[in-house]
Amino acid sequence: MDLFRKGLSKTRGGFMGRIAQALGSSTVSEETWDDLETVLVQADVGVKTTELVIKRLRDRYKKEGMVRPDQVQKALKQELRALLKPPTPLNVSGRPLSIILICGVNGSGKTTSIAKLSNRFKNNNRKVIIAAGDTFRAAAIEQLKLWGDRIEVPVVANQPNSDPGAVVFDAVKAAQARNAEILIVDTAGRLQNKTNLMEELRKIKGVMSKQIPDAPHEVLIVLDGTTGQNALSQAKGFAEVVQLTGVIVTKLDSTAKGGMLFAIQQELGLPIHYVGLGEGLTDLILFDPDSFVDSLFEGES
Repeated sequence: MDLFRKGLSKTRGGFMGRIAQALGSSTVSEETWDDLETVLVQADVGVKTTELVIKRLRDRYKKEGMVRPDQVQKALKQELRALLKPPTPLNVSGRPLSIILICGVNGSGKTTSIAKLSNRFKNNNRKVIIAAGDTFRAAAIEQLKLWGDRIEVPVVANQPNSDPGAVVFDAVKAAQARNAEILIVDTAGRLQNKTNLMEELRKIKGVMSKQIPDAPHEVLIVLDGTTGQNALSQAKGFAEVVQLTGVIVTKLDSTAKGGMLFAIQQELGLPIHYVGLGEGLTDLILFDPDSFVDSLFEGES
């Protein structure tokens, strides 16, 4: 809870201030609903999700006979919490080797998230290997190698611009030979080259499934929390290419757009597994809906 409270200070500061202003009058009027709708959209909750929340609030207002703004605020908190589901555990147990495929546009924090996720698994006594499958960028390969050295997790890599499918093939063989439990695969992310991305991901998945028929076992997209609704568009773009199973949201500590998490879960129907609340190795936190919403409304009813 303390990590969420600290990490969400920017979102809370903007969000709660505007909520208080929208509910500042002594009575609830039609203008109140318009103001609330504006606040939620500005917080990147998303237009569709905002409309849903406002409709539910209006229905409750009539049904429950709310007369005070603080009652509406309490109901708002409850409705927002109801949008979020706790993440199910990652599907990385019960087999000799589990494979996690990681997607995301460049700059989303993908490489760092892979390192932090690997570190989490390692600290839980799981044997991990990383595949540097983003061969388009030499920097991505070098960054993963540096992280691998730092956290003492092996990284299977090849030269820049080499075949990513070949890297993944080698990584699966290496993981099996070393009795690793989890293989985390980085991939290149360029939505503007969607056709190339699609073909690359298809090839990578084909390489995996030939070696392990039900692989990959998780396909996670890394979204930059500072981009708000743009992140939602990115996720929809990737969902057209590959069957996503979950989300990691980074940089929540650097944005006032934390409302995007409600839109992600409501519009994509994907579980949010982890959120980034800082730059440290241990600042990739298991998403907790109660702590998230409580932190947004901290100090409020």
